[in-house]
Amino acid sequence: MPASKKEIRPSKVRARARVPAFVKNLRGVKNWKEVSDWLEWRGIEDIECITPDQAGVARGKMMPSNKFTSNTSLALPSAVFMMTISGGYPEDGNGFAYPEDDGDLKLMPDLSTLTAVPWEEDPTAQVICDLVHQDGRAVEFTPRNVLKRVIAAYERQGLKPVVAPEIEFYLVRKNPDPDYPLTPPVGRSGRPIGGGAGYSIAGVNEFDELIDDIYHFSESQGLEIDTLIHEEGAGQLEINLRHGDPIELADQVFLFKRTIREAALKHDTYATFMAKPIQGQPGSAMHIHQSILNKKTGRNIFAAEDGTETEAFFNFIGGMQSHVPNALVMFAPYVNSYRRLTQAASAPVNTKWGYDNRTVAFRVPRSDPAGRRVENRIPSSDANPYLALAASLACGLIGMNKGLKPDAAILTTANEDEIDLPRNLLEAVDLFEADEDLKDLLGHSFAATYAAIKRAEFETFMEVISPWEREFLLLNV
Repeated sequence: MPASKKEIRPSKVRARARVPAFVKNLRGVKNWKEVSDWLEWRGIEDIECITPDQAGVARGKMMPSNKFTSNTSLALPSAVFMMTISGGYPEDGNGFAYPEDDGDLKLMPDLSTLTAVPWEEDPTAQVICDLVHQDGRAVEFTPRNVLKRVIAAYERQGLKPVVAPEIEFYLVRKNPDPDYPLTPPVGRSGRPIGGGAGYSIAGVNEFDELIDDIYHFSESQGLEIDTLIHEEGAGQLEINLRHGDPIELADQVFLFKRTIREAALKHDTYATFMAKPIQGQPGSAMHIHQSILNKKTGRNIFAAEDGTETEAFFNFIGGMQSHVPNALVMFAPYVNSYRRLTQAASAPVNTKWGYDNRTVAFRVPRSDPAGRRVENRIPSSDANPYLALAASLACGLIGMNKGLKPDAAILTTANEDEIDLPRNLLEAVDLFEADEDLKDLLGHSFAATYAAIKRAEFETFMEVISPWEREFLLLNV
């Protein structure tokens, strides 16, 4: 799919002959002088200083660019990272308690993430921030720091994880009234989109202009799309990202979600990353491909010198099999997520693994030995990418550290057997809280906060009466 030919032009026209490379792409920026030059060249007026909350929602502050470069102190209340998806807050208990002062946490911009915001009319930029306490200590329970904590555990052992996410999502008609079901959009043919269009080029072409904008917005932010396909669902698309550093890839997914939503709104359509948005249609996943490199040699530790699988490869899978069910609340974070994890939804509902078998939870795709990797097919697209990557890599690391052995590889269809995973949010929270190995790696402060939020979200869900209850209980019980 070609990118749009349109280009974002800086509002202040400047000579291009000797523009430094960092002006076009800020990856690897070294100092605030380079940032100032980039902002000036682009004519940037406002900066969005953003960070993902526990749900992966962008929180932060906007400011004029001259204040941003003047070393202005930025802060957010700690309660922002204890908020449920509906805007409420959990009760104290089960190891969770609010800080007595709800003190401010400092936003520390990661300058390498500074990019344009191409959908804004006024020249605007965005930068992803980390959170630290007033004394400079990293805040343990914020999602980007949770992932950094897991990566640091790998680095202490001389290892470097490499990941590649695949994100599925639906385009749906605008639905301002949540009481009505979501419906597929109308494409350029003028007809509602139907299902069964997996890998259909015609299905992708139904949304040519919208997809052009996704590519255009992505290019303007330095986001790299590997491939884009139409999935099986009606109006369901999938974007695959190139493999790379987990923090960078989580940042990309975080920004991609914003980008896709904004591109859809421009075309009077919603883009949704709900795990199961439309009854009778497939769910949306966020598959995660994972391999581990030796930092000194750069070699994939899943492949031996002769190309065969290593003990580390099998131990990584053993860790996934043993601990992913306990981490499921980070891969399936909402009540809706469990509607995808049913046998009827064609999703992996087991803890089995196999070679190029899409019915198992942990698939080993066909590749040469250097590219050997393990694909975690359980996460849904509603998961916070930082937390999903952290949990998946943590499970594999526990397996390698403990020498856990996997079951035998499965050669047949595996998702028609009994479901091996928790069936609901509360069961998943209980398993999560009981796994001490996971909590040690992810951080006990994070674990207590996250579990409390999920319990509070379940209680909010229980306050809502569903159409199913009105349909089958109203006049029958």
